[in-house]
Amino acid sequence: MMEEDTVKLLRECDAGVKMGIQSIEDVQEKVENNTFYECLRLCKAEHDKLHDEIQQRLSQCQDEGKDPPAMASMMSKMKTGVMMAMHQDDKTIADLMTDGCNMGVKSLNRYLNQYEAADENSKDIAKRLIHLEAKLAVDMRPYL
Repeated sequence: MMEEDTVKLLRECDAGVKMGIQSIEDVQEKVENNTFYECLRLCKAEHDKLHDEIQQRLSQCQDEGKDPPAMASMMSKMKTGVMMAMHQDDKTIADLMTDGCNMGVKSLNRYLNQYEAADENSKDIAKRLIHLEAKLAVDMRPYL
């Protein structure tokens, strides 16, 4: 059961980190404020490092990982497109990123609770991803 929960938790972390990377990439080039841009760049770099670590762990478990659900990705892109069409500014981007971070924190905490038999290393990865998402949400506040 431990190995099964470990793989399932890592898969959800994989999907979550990919969603975070894609969300940052979708808006990063539209950011006007240099400090805000740098904040997103650094956060994406942290997501990329965590993604590499997750992929390595999944590979050890002989698993390919998981992409974000297609519907969630599509809805995220649609919401971003509509909101950016109405108001393409840093406040809109910060609002979108905050919503995405909050959804990520909520989902990842749910999976952390659901897969409680996962190994400690995988739980640590999930907690670090949760922390990264929560920190980004806080970092967005000055731009709202």
